[in-house]
Amino acid sequence: MTDAEEITTQRSTVAEWTQGLSQSTGSPGGGAGAGAMLAIAASLTSMVAGYTEADPERRDRLAAILARAGDLRQTALQLADDDATASHAFGAAFKLERGPKREKAIREAAIGAAQTSAELGEYAVSAIDDLSWLAEHGKRAVIADVVVAFGALRAAVAGARTNASFDLATLKSSGSTLEEIQDQHPDLWATVETLTAAISRIDACTASIDDRAAPTHAEG
Repeated sequence: MTDAEEITTQRSTVAEWTQGLSQSTGSPGGGAGAGAMLAIAASLTSMVAGYTEADPERRDRLAAILARAGDLRQTALQLADDDATASHAFGAAFKLERGPKREKAIREAAIGAAQTSAELGEYAVSAIDDLSWLAEHGKRAVIADVVVAFGALRAAVAGARTNASFDLATLKSSGSTLEEIQDQHPDLWATVETLTAAISRIDACTASIDDRAAPTHAEG
């Protein structure tokens, strides 16, 4: 595949997709990368859940985690492609000649991109509880994979948060103040705050696992 528009998480190989990501087109870009990281987190969640043998009292919970993780993997890949499409529209808006038409196109593209990032972030936040449960109840032999999954999930949340935040800030170029942006798009603004809090949750979960690892520093 040579046409950047043909690069998708659904049809491209990993080699093709990352090659597309490496190009200076922005489609796919960082937001699509966040979607791919969410898919990796979901895949590792499925893997750990699959390895885990649950007692009868926890069997239903484990089955539900497997189902949610499977659905999330597919959703995340689609969101990655949706972000690539939004990024393409964003780039096209900035290439227009300066004037009201360009400003309108940039505003619409910025809001669309922010909404895509916010949706991805909300899906990522929804995965924290299941991964936290596996950190406590999952098979001990694959606890390192839980940490890797948390790392991928953190990247997805941080990417979604940063992209949504910067997309909203782009609206300042059309004359809006931050106060006006917050008033006009309260849901998107609140999502950015939710994602900020989610990063702290993920960091706390990862830190709680660290004491099970081998020492990484010399004892004093």
